[in-house]
Amino acid sequence: MRILLTTLHSKYIHSSLALQYLKSYCRDMSEIIDIKEYTINHDLDYVLAEIYRGQHEIVCFSCYIWNIEQTLRIAKNLKKVNPKVKIILGGPEVSFDARELLDKSPFIDYIVIGEGEATFKELLDYLVKIQGDLKSIQSIAYRANGVAIETNERGLINELDTIPSPFGDGLVGYDNRIIYYESSRGCPHNCRYCLSSTIKGVRFLSIDRVKKDMDVFLAAGVKQVKFVDRTFNAKKSHCLEIMKYLHEHDNGTTNFHFEITADLLDEEILAFLSLVREGLFQFEVGVQTTYDMTMEAIDRKVDFHRLSQTVKHISKYNNIHLHLDLIAGLPHETLQRFKLSFDEVYNLRPEKLQLGFLKLLKGSGIRRDEGLHDYIYRDEPPYEVLGNRYLTYREMLQIKAMEEMVEHYYNTHAFDHGVEFILKQFYKSAADFYLELGQFWEARGYHHTSHGRNAMYEILLVFYQEKRWEAMDYFRELLKLDYLKQGKSTIPQFFESLEDTDFRNKVHQFLQNQDNVVKYLPQFEGQSAKQIIKKVHFESFQYDVLQSFEKLEKVDIYKAPTTLLFDYALDYKVFSKSKVYKIDLER
Repeated sequence: MRILLTTLHSKYIHSSLALQYLKSYCRDMSEIIDIKEYTINHDLDYVLAEIYRGQHEIVCFSCYIWNIEQTLRIAKNLKKVNPKVKIILGGPEVSFDARELLDKSPFIDYIVIGEGEATFKELLDYLVKIQGDLKSIQSIAYRANGVAIETNERGLINELDTIPSPFGDGLVGYDNRIIYYESSRGCPHNCRYCLSSTIKGVRFLSIDRVKKDMDVFLAAGVKQVKFVDRTFNAKKSHCLEIMKYLHEHDNGTTNFHFEITADLLDEEILAFLSLVREGLFQFEVGVQTTYDMTMEAIDRKVDFHRLSQTVKHISKYNNIHLHLDLIAGLPHETLQRFKLSFDEVYNLRPEKLQLGFLKLLKGSGIRRDEGLHDYIYRDEPPYEVLGNRYLTYREMLQIKAMEEMVEHYYNTHAFDHGVEFILKQFYKSAADFYLELGQFWEARGYHHTSHGRNAMYEILLVFYQEKRWEAMDYFRELLKLDYLKQGKSTIPQFFESLEDTDFRNKVHQFLQNQDNVVKYLPQFEGQSAKQIIKKVHFESFQYDVLQSFEKLEKVDIYKAPTTLLFDYALDYKVFSKSKVYKIDLER
């Protein structure tokens, strides 16, 4: 007998920790268990054909909001072409309405509910080894005489180390993929929009177990390990020992991503974080809202003032990428109040501001009480909110456009100087800027198609022009600086490069002077000017664009011809894609 564990990811780079755990827990049957992973972007006929060709007697699908619809279509057709196959579903998207799903889907044979390792093992023992009694297996749904039955709920696995590590034999099938890892299960928070609130308490893997797994990742030199712990720093001793171990055994390559609660970080942890390599850690901080009334309604307790101080503290180190999250559509947040939350988070200037939209997930407290706030939402996954008592659908669309502008013009960090100038000169609220930019974007029809790198700069220039703001020439130069910082390429005509033959000759003379090379580009010492010029760029500006950006207040604009050197040959690029120097070509 052959068994297949499979799922559809949202992207190719993702990998399934859940499937690996299921296989490792069923270690006595691991030789007959295969894992195959696909994406929602695969053609469904291709996925169906691949699964069918495997001729597995049991096929198990891991189900989430992003793949449930495609999964059900594949499973339905698989049963048609192979009526003898046993189809098992598991995962959060099928754990809260299992009986209803069985009633609607005759092609499903079994559903594993909730935490799956022990349940799945007992179900396989029953199906493969003909051991045990089906109705005695806790946390499953199945049919008996055509009637859907759901068994009693199973208790959680308290000792997580009893689940064998899926990485004990090294890494297989993870080429060019993010590795997902958990050192704990559960969350100290009980946020009503999150499924973690349905499970009380936090359980931890032992530190020794975590260290052994980390050794595997570090030895393999993987690009990123993403911890899926809901709150990695829920227990200080646990998180600090793991982070110190990663710091001490840093391979110079691997990045570790953690979801943390920033207001729980104390002075000892902050002092340690100042020591780590740039790019070793990446923190995702779920702010969600800064409104006390909203936090009370969703049963979330975060000290935003302390969180802000912590974020500012870490930002000064310039070594850890900070991702801050907000959610639109929460109770009591009108558009005006959401703008205040946005501004307060934006003013912290994280490396990434993730703007999400509330989803009324099955099993969540906020979905059970949807009538309290007059929620309307999509019936189909991902159950995203369309409006409520505080936000109309029209306003949600405005925030959607705003979110797209944040993704394009903030999170890429390809427009930092230009956007910062606009905010300093013309806006008191960053939210107002991104809302207006979104309205302009849609009014011009830009949302109907995708746009290349050059077009994004030109669109921002058009927006600036349409506003009839002063200092257009200066703004154009700021955007040219932003453009050149992104990497070596041909400058678009709308930036009006000032290069000429005399300028190019001065550049070569500058690079032929070894004192200049040693001072600015020591990694190129001994190389010819012809070799160096391939990895750097020189550009003339009419204004001192670097000095202007460093000021916190409005900029005094005056012409000051400046030459900048852009170095694109950094050994490790985390916060910047280039280094920029102000130079004098006349020396």
